[in-house]
Amino acid sequence: MKKFFPIVLLLASTIAAPAHASLKVFACEPEWGSLLQELAGDKITVDVATSALQDVHQIEAKPSLIAKVRRADLVVCTGADLEVGWLPQLLRQSGNPKVISGAGNFMAANQITTLDKPTQLDRAAGDVHPQGNPHFQMDPYRVLTIAKALDARLVQLDAANAAVYQKRLADFSARWSAAIKRWEVKAAPLKGRKIIVQHSSWVYLERWLGLEQIGALEPKPGVPPTSAHLASLIGTAKSSNTLAIVRAAYQDSKSSLWLSERTGVPAVVLPLTVGGDAQSKDLFSLFDSTVDKLLSVAK
Repeated sequence: MKKFFPIVLLLASTIAAPAHASLKVFACEPEWGSLLQELAGDKITVDVATSALQDVHQIEAKPSLIAKVRRADLVVCTGADLEVGWLPQLLRQSGNPKVISGAGNFMAANQITTLDKPTQLDRAAGDVHPQGNPHFQMDPYRVLTIAKALDARLVQLDAANAAVYQKRLADFSARWSAAIKRWEVKAAPLKGRKIIVQHSSWVYLERWLGLEQIGALEPKPGVPPTSAHLASLIGTAKSSNTLAIVRAAYQDSKSSLWLSERTGVPAVVLPLTVGGDAQSKDLFSLFDSTVDKLLSVAK
């Protein structure tokens, strides 16, 4: 019996073990968590580090996040130094070589061309990103490019489910391309309209829809609005047939409401990422909500 017992245990453990464990993915932002679900469904498990109500520039590298990175097979983040204040610390303290570099480390910014790359670096210019503006999740064409690159990475890491990933990418690409056409037709009245923004989060949305940014509540990127700077925007807002004063869901409303009260220009809160409002439950409804909210003030 003594010789038979270990064999029984071995057989039992073999039967109980899953044939193929799910790929564990750590996503820095909700938009990438949503994209991963579109591309992989139940073939992966996803932990999302942040929410739409947090300033992703300023996240604390908590032990709970370190533990999730330690378990991950793949880390998917924006890159372009958006997470520079916390992601390097998470990677370092996780001690997980699979995601520190190589195939397990996926930065969306590396898959596309960014806008607003500075020609020279100067901290006096504010919170400027050397690799360009990192808020490209608001350009559906760049999202599609990233989806294709991310799908290829999933196939590389989990070849056993390659057919599933490729089929889901084809389905997502078809639905996404159709949605882009629908959004562009619907948003046509926004072309050429002027907006004032709180932070430079909207350059990709502006380029896509033909919006014109004529001012920013922050005197420099990342620098809080001052009363003198806000006062200087009153004339600009009044004289330019301004469509809206735009801020993200996580940003304080005080400055945009102050300027709105003095100019009559509507203050609009846009979701910026999945979960930024009640409607934005996934990537498709994120863009639905964004277009609808801008059109609601255009009327």
